Amino acid sequence: MAIEVIPIGGYNEVGKNMTVIKYGDESIILDMGFHLPSLIGFEEQGGDRRNLTTKGLQKLGAIPDDSILSSIKNTVKAIIPSHCHLDHIGAIPYLEKNYNAPIIATPYTNEVLKILAKDEKIQLNNEVISKKAGARIKVSKNIEVELINMTHSTLDAANIIVHTPDGKIVYTNDFKLDNKPIIGKKPDYKRLKEVGESGEVKALIQDCLYAGKHMKTPSESVAKEMLKDVMLGADNYGHSLIVTCFASHLARIKSAVEFGKKLNRQIILLGRSLSKYSQAANNLGYVPWLQDVEIVTYSRQVEKTLHKIEKNRDKYMVICTGNQAEPGAILTRMGAGNLPFKFLHDDHVIFSCNVIPVEPNIENRARLDRQLTGKGVRLFKDIHVSGHGAREDIRDMIDMVKPEKIIPAHGGKDHTLPITDLTEIMGYKTGKDVLFMTNGKKVVLK
Repeated sequence: MAIEVIPIGGYNEVGKNMTVIKYGDESIILDMGFHLPSLIGFEEQGGDRRNLTTKGLQKLGAIPDDSILSSIKNTVKAIIPSHCHLDHIGAIPYLEKNYNAPIIATPYTNEVLKILAKDEKIQLNNEVISKKAGARIKVSKNIEVELINMTHSTLDAANIIVHTPDGKIVYTNDFKLDNKPIIGKKPDYKRLKEVGESGEVKALIQDCLYAGKHMKTPSESVAKEMLKDVMLGADNYGHSLIVTCFASHLARIKSAVEFGKKLNRQIILLGRSLSKYSQAANNLGYVPWLQDVEIVTYSRQVEKTLHKIEKNRDKYMVICTGNQAEPGAILTRMGAGNLPFKFLHDDHVIFSCNVIPVEPNIENRARLDRQLTGKGVRLFKDIHVSGHGAREDIRDMIDMVKPEKIIPAHGGKDHTLPITDLTEIMGYKTGKDVLFMTNGKKVVLK
């Protein structure tokens, strides 16, 4: 019997990830994510997504349009997100009600999902089932799902293997081959190789975000050393010290906390997003090192805390939201002078992130950078390594998994086409063995 791969989102753009695997009269959904640039653009124009219906969000392009699945929605046996990033789980609260299927994911992914749904005041209809990496779950008569431990820029990420009687599909959105992670274990290479040696992998759905970069993505331990160099190696005595990074990047936050303590500074996390991801990790006992950190969430608390920091600026280290200069984020508002904190000459702001290369983010960050440098602030930018594998990581993944076909994913052709330079060398023929997909256009694997 044939296996069908139906891309719903994430094949024309970066984000909005959603893929259906169908075998006979049974299917599963992998990921249901936001398209964050669409949301950012809408909110920049004064919109509030809480005022939009599901159809409104789909019309905006912020969540996948799953109407193509209306004829097969009763075949869906499970919804399986790979990890907790919003471009993979953000649409679940809006779309899961369309299916009678449990949501199965690793503990941290599910904990973030529950907090997200609660924050949006949405009741999830389907059962949420947590399984640790390494688990195999029989979701229907003919489909079994396996969660493989994978490193990424958040906790509890998993690559997903879909087992059917006629072969396996390996789903790598998102992945990084980090041999020295700051939190958690390195990837389960042993199991990936076992799956590859079985000779049964019909297709590898491959994260190709950085397929065009001729490198191996550095370990998170490298980012830790970069952060150590600027926090402990640049003189910040007498000045404020602010670090901003992705709110879900608990490993990066852990490193910043460690070095903040070495500077004898009291550490404060500011912002709702940081609070959500930290709360989810704390609920599971993943972040004991956060016990000595003050977490401030609500507007009045933030303002009161910034008053306190301004009076004793060299006694504190702030970790805050706003690494992409998102509208309404703490650092964005501080830079614009909309919060009770005045930057002084030689204050330090560390951007432990990259700028996500979409127009709203690029423009917003450029504006924020100008605001900060105009106040004499010292900026330390790109103190970061990616959570996505580059070309040489992709080569290693293909070598381990040994798929018959490769389906490039996680972006439009500007991101996925560069893989062909690699796959041709490895003996895969473009169009025959390497299948470029677009949202809504299925492929049948025989």
